[in-house]
Amino acid sequence: MIETKRLIIREMVQSDYDALCGILCDEEVMRAAYESAFNLEEAQNWLNRHLKRYDEYGFGLWAVVLKETNEMIGQCGLTMQGWREKEILEIGFLFQKAYWHKGYATEAAIACKEYAFSVLNANRVYSIIRDTNIASQKVAVRNGMNIIDKDTKNFRNIDMEFFLYSVERTK
Repeated sequence: MIETKRLIIREMVQSDYDALCGILCDEEVMRAAYESAFNLEEAQNWLNRHLKRYDEYGFGLWAVVLKETNEMIGQCGLTMQGWREKEILEIGFLFQKAYWHKGYATEAAIACKEYAFSVLNANRVYSIIRDTNIASQKVAVRNGMNIIDKDTKNFRNIDMEFFLYSVERTK
């Protein structure tokens, strides 16, 4: 679907469930984004939501596959998210811990931004990132984004602070 120098970004399928659990059920990975890991049922619900998004919108979070090994190392893609009573087009990403700090998230996020601008004809894209998630904030900055807002969101009955990053299409 989308190809970069090192990655293939494609729709997730049910057979990606085990690899997805390696991300969503990992306490350290999920602490940065959602405060705690998902259980197996929540991981399946997450996958189902994105399969539905592919049908509804034509996009969602996609599997990020390492070309070299054909292994799913993360997910990155586009979703419609609520922010202050409006729907925005967000670039989101989550990767297995073994693949952190190797540039994969940035490579995938840039490819998704380019997809949003060139294929979806979006004028602006966003990333919603926890104020404590410094690594993801650095990915957003490398993707040309700046902080434009901050808000509190509640997930699993926990209030968390999030920054809203954004970048506008220039051509």
